[in-house]
Amino acid sequence: MSTRLINVVVDSGDPRAIAGFWHELLGWPMDQQPTGEVDVVPPPEDGCGWDLVFVPVPEARTVKNRLHLDLASGSADEQMATLDRALSLGATRVDIGQGNVPWFVLADPEGNEFCVLDSRPEYHRAGAVAAVVVDTADPPALAEFWSAATGWPVVRTDGALTSLRAPDGRGPWLEFLRGTDPRVGKNRVHLDVAPTPGGSIAAEVERFTALGATPAEPGPHPWRTLTDPEGNEFCVLTPR
Repeated sequence: MSTRLINVVVDSGDPRAIAGFWHELLGWPMDQQPTGEVDVVPPPEDGCGWDLVFVPVPEARTVKNRLHLDLASGSADEQMATLDRALSLGATRVDIGQGNVPWFVLADPEGNEFCVLDSRPEYHRAGAVAAVVVDTADPPALAEFWSAATGWPVVRTDGALTSLRAPDGRGPWLEFLRGTDPRVGKNRVHLDVAPTPGGSIAAEVERFTALGATPAEPGPHPWRTLTDPEGNEFCVLTPR
């Protein structure tokens, strides 16, 4: 039994403030947890099946994230409106070597990169977020691992980019983009998956290990942390 993508998790110095930025930008409700975690939860009509979760950490961000969000646009006017709204909320333009491209590269108030895409037909059913994009040395290989992790099939690959899509054809894509930047330290953005009801964490950890993941030492919490075949951390939560 496979797991499902449950959360995109972002380490944060001020979870409530940065969650407020994304709440305003995406138009998704915000939910404060007793632990200090703040969730930004997509409404059902958006079609997104995972939450955007901000967790408190003491460490400051020092390097480019290996995972980022691409925001969808239905038209050129909508793209500009999203850009203007992001900048008014405290985002900044950043140069990561993208050159002359039809999308905008920004960073949120804590420096997390994201893109405001030009209008693309393949993302018109995605909702507010077009895709979750993971930098990787080998897009097809890492996509195969995450296809097994999420239950999403590989729907396209062109060498530099390999994409997964939820079986119902709604919500953001999960994409793996070829990059050459070395991984430095713990990722500040990671994915959470969870077994469906009737599954177990132990069985899924064993399955992921067979697929090439490496388990971390168990901690004093009910979930398990692993790294995928390229060393990216992810968590296996309790069944739900």
